[in-house]
This record gives sequence, structure tokens and C-alpha cells, in this order.
Amino acid sequence: MRKSIHSKEHAVFIERLRQARLDADLTQAEAAKKLGCTQSYISKIESGELRVDAVALRRFAKVYRKDIAYFIK
Repeated sequence: MRKSIHSKEHAVFIERLRQARLDADLTQAEAAKKLGCTQSYISKIESGELRVDAVALRRFAKVYRKDIAYFIK
């Protein structure tokens, strides 16, 4: 198993982001289209390769129909 350089809190955040996408019944490709980005961008975020800034998180929350607080509890 690959050792993560991310904290446990970051892993929880990533899982909430992925789960929010699934709750919205979106594939990575569908989410990417709504967000105006590529599927690989979504994949890299969900795999922990890229981090999400506050502006992007706001866009994710809107598309996934979640309050921002859902991601940072």
C-alpha cells in the first residue's frame, strides 16, 4: 500500500468530496463538465494528487448541492 503524504483530515475531506459527487449521482466526467474542468482534474483531486482551494470548494459545493460545511466537518 502506498504511504500517503496527506493528513487523516485531508483523507476525510477527499472522501466527503467523492461521496458528495456520488450523492449528486454524477460520474467524474459529468461533474467535470458541470464544473468546466477535465475528468482527470476530478480524479486527481479524489486521489489526493491535487488539493482544492476555497474558490474551487465553493464551486464543488454548488454543483454537488451541499453546504460547504459538509466538506469540513
